[in-house]
Parts: sequence; structure tokens; C-alpha cells
Amino acid sequence: MSGYYTADEVRAAEAELFTRVSAGAPMRRAAYGLATVVAAELRSRSGGIAGRKVGLLVGSGDNGGDALWAGSMLCRRGVAVTAVLLKPERAHTAGLAALRRAGGRVCAEPAAALAELAGADVVVDGIVGISGRGSLRAAAAGIVAGLTVPIIAADLPSGVDPDTGAVDGPAVQAAVTVAFGARKPVHALAASRCGRIVLVPIGLRLPAPQLAALDPAEVGAGWPVPGAEDDKYTQGVVGVHAGSETYPGAAVLCTGAAVAATSGMVRYVGTAGRAVLAQYPEVIATPDLAATGRVQSWIFGPGSGTDRSARDRLAEILATDLPVVVDADGLTLLAQQPELVRGRRAATVLTPHAGEFARLTGREPGPDRVAAVRELAETWQVTVLLKGRATLIAEPGRPVLVNEAGGSWAATAGAGDVLSGVIGALLAAGREPGWAAAAAARAHATAADIAAHSVESGAAPISAGPLLRHLRQAIAHLRALPPSR
Repeated sequence: MSGYYTADEVRAAEAELFTRVSAGAPMRRAAYGLATVVAAELRSRSGGIAGRKVGLLVGSGDNGGDALWAGSMLCRRGVAVTAVLLKPERAHTAGLAALRRAGGRVCAEPAAALAELAGADVVVDGIVGISGRGSLRAAAAGIVAGLTVPIIAADLPSGVDPDTGAVDGPAVQAAVTVAFGARKPVHALAASRCGRIVLVPIGLRLPAPQLAALDPAEVGAGWPVPGAEDDKYTQGVVGVHAGSETYPGAAVLCTGAAVAATSGMVRYVGTAGRAVLAQYPEVIATPDLAATGRVQSWIFGPGSGTDRSARDRLAEILATDLPVVVDADGLTLLAQQPELVRGRRAATVLTPHAGEFARLTGREPGPDRVAAVRELAETWQVTVLLKGRATLIAEPGRPVLVNEAGGSWAATAGAGDVLSGVIGALLAAGREPGWAAAAAARAHATAADIAAHSVESGAAPISAGPLLRHLRQAIAHLRALPPSR
């Protein structure tokens, strides 16, 4: 499991580190890591580093110091380095002296920055670090907007909030981000701004994270597979209430995902049974709850409707002592009658997108999505999966889990129905709700990525059908990964 640490947590860890090492050592460690990444980037683009040109955008404080020290190390390896000081009077003294000693050029006129940086192979963003808040100031924004070469961000892209990933104005778009000491929430919540992320250890002693991600290999290792003594019942029986005779697609997608995710049994209840059986004859389909038979988890909501009859069926399912996944129309019903789910002792997983979250709570998630999803989980005492490229999973009293999909291929109609089916299958197999939701999100994102890069799609947008068809391949890929170190 990989942790993400807030600015306050990192500052506290840095303060402790400063009591154990000599002054300046942490900055030089960070700078060495940054210089190493810049050198590797230069090699990947031109085959060597001697004679290449690197620009530094240097703000005040330690982040600018990291960039200056890294620049001095690059100079000693034959790189032509030019530092643009955005606030010359507040530039890091030791770092600036080190760059000058190594032969680096210094420009103290921000207005001349683009001319000074002309011909640079890459530019290092050392404008602001974890103490920075808000968008880029006008001078820095103008320089960044005028750059046409890749930017390597020191710790995080300037202008992006370190704790929430929020962007409210001009900000750096990095090709690579070099994280110092620890990953910060920005690296998951705004990964598209960060580009490729490289972690450089500097010796921090960190607490247990309050925001974390399951490692893909961890997901694969924990995925349920049949053992020697298992049968179709012991592996988990999933109940699916989704779709309708008029709108059968949600039923087919959700039920198909439950079938693909594990090797147990899936029972479908609803009026789309004919369409479901045409695609998945192994499913047991019945028209009403009374005839369903024994299940070990329920999925309710995709295409289920929001009328009184649907509300009654949801209430009946929630009155059981079984884990329940509530999605789509089910969330609309819960927004009208939250008492249906509050106070449940069995696991309940809600899977809203931003609009459904607003219906449940009366407000948008806002810039601090982690705080928002944590509050809903604590208030309602449920597990909440808030969808997005960075999907967040919150359980009462536990760290929030995040799954950064690495792309937005799954942003397509019906993909949420597939996700609900996978979560329900994992719950039926006995997995804890937070793990089930996070693992399902990882498999779902992997399937979308495989589908988007398959021969039939050719790295193109996909629909939910190809995503579902590649779900088993995604699970096999995760299970084949070597254990994380």
C-alpha cells in the first residue's frame, strides 16, 4: 500500500529529520534526486547530457533551493544551466551560490525569462513547493505559458494545491514530477497535472497514512480464486437488481461484471432477465425478490427506476443483514430517504459520481474531495466510493483509499454499472467493503486501459462493452504481477 501525506504531515516529518542529519543534507538529497531525473530525461530525448541546456524557474524558499542545487549538480556534468529568479531578493542563498560556483547562469529579470530560456531542452519548475497555495502569480504564469519544452516539477507542479490537487487558475503542466521524501495527495488527485511521478527518498519517518492506494500487485494477490474445497456457493453468490425490460443494458452490464469478477454464482432479479440470459446463460434469473434464493451480497440501482415499487425493493434489500452496493437510481432513492440506509449494521457501499454525491449531501464535493467523501462516510456510517479519474473510497474510522486510473478511458456510459457488479462480487466472496471497492476500481481502470489499447480500439475511446469484455484479462494481469517490495 502506498501512502500520500499532507503538507503538514511532511513538514512535521522534515522537522524530525532535521534533528538527525546535518543542516542542508535533506535539500541536497532532494536535489541529487531531481538532478538524476533531469539527466535521465535529457538522455531519453537526445542520447546524452553534455552540452544540453536546462532552465530553472526559481521561486523563493526551499523549493527554489532544491532547483538551484540540482542545477549546480547538472552543471558539473556538462549541462548548460540558466536559472531565472522570480524573486531575486528571496532566492535560496546557499543554492544560488552553489549554482554560480558550478558555472550556471543567473537571470534576475523575470521579464527576460523566455529569451534566457530559449533553446532549453527541459525546464525545472522550482517556483513553489508544499507551502504554496493558489494559482501562479502573473509573472510566473506568463513565463510558463510561453514555454514549449517539457517541464520537470520539483516536488509538485506549481499552482496546484498540494493537499487537494485543486487548480483555480494558471498552473504548471508537468511532464515529470519528482516527489521529495513522500508522495503528496496532489500526486494522486491531480496526476494528470503531474505527469510521470518519481519518488526520491530523503530519510523521512512518516506516520501511518490517512490517504493511501492499494498496490496493483496487492489487488491481484487478494483477488478471490477457487480453492480445492470450494464450490459455486462457497465462492460467493451475488444478487443483482438492475435494469428493466425497457432498458436492459444496465442489467446486462452489471450482471456480466459480477459473472466475470469471480467464479461463484450470480442471481438476477428484475424484468430484464431475458436479455441477461441471452448474454449470460449461467445466471439464475427470477422476476421478483421472493423467488431469488440465497445470496451473500446485493447490488441495487443501475437502471432500476425510482418509482415507489423500486423504493420498496430497495428497502427490502437494505433490511437484510447482507452487504449491499447501491448505485445510480438507488442513490437517487437514498437521497430522498436516507433513513433507508442509516443505521444498517451490514456493509453498505454507495458509489456516487459528483452529481449523485451532491444529491445525497446537498452540495458538490468541492475542491477537497478527500474531506468530502470522508465526511459522508462518517455521517452515514457507510462506505463511499466517489467516482473520478482519482476514485476515492472512504470508510468510517479508516484511511481514505484512492485509485488513480492513469487515464479517463472509463468515463463512458455504463462503466459505472460494470464497476458496481465487480464490487458486489467481491463482497459476496467475503472481502471487506473498502478493499472490495478499491480493488474493483483498480481492476475496472485496468480493463478500461486494456480495452482502449486493444487491436479493436487502437488507443481510442471505448464504450462499456469492451471494458466488460476485457475485465477477466485485467484481473489475470493483476494476479500475475510480482509482489510489491
